[in-house]
Amino acid sequence: MTFIIAEIGVNWDGDFGLAEKMMSSAKHCGCDAVKFQAFSEELVKEHPQYKRLMNSSINHKNIETIHNISRSIGIEWFCTPMYPEAVEMLEPFVKRFKVRTIDGIHLLENKTTELTNKIIKTGKEMIVSSEKSPINCRFYGNQKIKWLYVVSKYPCTLSDLDFTKINDFDGFSNHCPYIIAPLASVILGCQIIEIHITVDKNKDFIDNNVSFDLEELSSLMNLIQQYKQIKNKSI
Repeated sequence: MTFIIAEIGVNWDGDFGLAEKMMSSAKHCGCDAVKFQAFSEELVKEHPQYKRLMNSSINHKNIETIHNISRSIGIEWFCTPMYPEAVEMLEPFVKRFKVRTIDGIHLLENKTTELTNKIIKTGKEMIVSSEKSPINCRFYGNQKIKWLYVVSKYPCTLSDLDFTKINDFDGFSNHCPYIIAPLASVILGCQIIEIHITVDKNKDFIDNNVSFDLEELSSLMNLIQQYKQIKNKSI
């Protein structure tokens, strides 16, 4: 089975009602989990969207509310911690962690950082995005570390994608605006896919240019389900 993550990220703008709608839609469409992000002020203080990023960041004040919403809906949630202390905050609430491509680069170089060390010590799954194949990395094959192929360009085009080494990865993290990209990754055998979602592409949510709206999400999930049914019949 393919584990499907709906990346809410910063597209909820700190609005719990919006977060609940996105979680509920992801659950209804058949996604397995939703994902958020945890920023530090130091990391984003120079960003032009600083206030919105911090409003949408998981923190000590909103984490229990997010957790309770996910429990009431019945969908798993987890998060990308972007600073080491966030791991400790998140650990009691999540089953797994996601790390950014920049942290994945260190792992590809057979190095760990304070952040990745803390995640490893939790004993929980760590999902890592990388454009480079991890096959020669000493962490490759570790069942607690899952690798997703990603093109970090926001957004990327279909021609930017190179699936020739997709089997070196456990899955695919999508930044392409066309649903054929994640659908193709499922057909090629990816066990995990990550897709950004939004409630409205006509609004100015920060990650809208790499996100699927809820209608596109539903279409993608229906196509994946149809593919799975056809595949099962042929076995």
